[in-house]
Amino acid sequence: MTGPVVRPDDPLLADEAARLSSAYVHVPFCARRCPYCDFAVVVDGDPGADAGTDAYVEAVVSEIAMERPWVPLDAIAFGGGTPSRLPAASLGRIIGALRDRFGVVDGAEVAIEVNPEDWTDRYADELLAVGFDRVSFGVQSFDPRTLASLGRRHGPGQAEAAVVSARRAGFRSVGIDLIYGTPGEGLDRWVATVRRALALDVDHLSAYALTVERGTELSRSILAGAPAPDPDHQADAYEAVSELAAAAGLVRYEVSNWARPGHHSRYNLATWGGGEFVAFGTGAHDHRDGVRARNVRRLDVYLDRVAAGLRPRAGAERLEGEAADVERLVLGLRRVAGVRRDELVERLVAGPAGRRLVAAGVLRVGADRLAVERPLLTDEVSRAALALVGRDLSVSDGDC
Repeated sequence: MTGPVVRPDDPLLADEAARLSSAYVHVPFCARRCPYCDFAVVVDGDPGADAGTDAYVEAVVSEIAMERPWVPLDAIAFGGGTPSRLPAASLGRIIGALRDRFGVVDGAEVAIEVNPEDWTDRYADELLAVGFDRVSFGVQSFDPRTLASLGRRHGPGQAEAAVVSARRAGFRSVGIDLIYGTPGEGLDRWVATVRRALALDVDHLSAYALTVERGTELSRSILAGAPAPDPDHQADAYEAVSELAAAAGLVRYEVSNWARPGHHSRYNLATWGGGEFVAFGTGAHDHRDGVRARNVRRLDVYLDRVAAGLRPRAGAERLEGEAADVERLVLGLRRVAGVRRDELVERLVAGPAGRRLVAAGVLRVGADRLAVERPLLTDEVSRAALALVGRDLSVSDGDC
């Protein structure tokens, strides 16, 4: 992944990323649970929360030591939850454990997701000192009313100041995550948010549609009569961010991600390419040696199992044959670069669903690649691909 800087949608870059090795670390702690969130998060009062963050860091370090040795890591990503709820020294201790167990290549990407309200100039310097070079801020919106609807704790000015501080501190790559389609937001307020984000000259932009997940506070409020996200508005919002990001010089390289050349996420490109990665912490999913495994979500169960010297697994699945090929196809088609044509691709485009998608201009069949031309219909393409092996998009993890 070294050499000349290339566009993040370059097919060669996408294919090479599948050979990267990476690690994901989940940090579940949050000041509060956002109404739309169904991730493995922990707030005060949840089982295991009283053990504290130090106990969790110790457990993650112990879990890393249980993993078999592997190759040096090209990328490390901390997600959550809210990784910035941990002191930089604790995060650095986990990075050190990964380095000791696997090794880390020179110039590896070391990324963290951060909430703007946790950010200070001092925290920025501390993160840089322990090895981070990439930061992504969970801004979600620059509109105060939308932030309130999403349950966010920061204000627009606080988010803007955090991004400016990260740039000034010297992070190699600075990004912003946004959410579109919040009921009542309106297209004008969304466009204003995107313009304000791009005015900060960010290197990377992610924009995700607000999704109603079963069991969340958002889903319960909608069942009680609150308005749900409007798919037509979300489609308009997606088209707007696509046009504005492109005009600002950011290149879309995945359905929901745009970057300047050289600022794509290595970790994300590797996972979309079907690459292998190890993962640690509550609810973490990994993929190694053809096996996808997932950890338990509950913090108290996680801590107890690690303390007993056990891997805190909730389940695992070996991906073989067509199932593995279809997964690579579904993930790969999220990328603008698409996937190389092979026997499975030919089956897809030759089938009735594939022929319809090609005729409608949803799928683009090139000389040696297949790509999704209309990203808003990526899920429909995925359904057609999964149907080849009798699977669908509604498989549940069933974690404890």
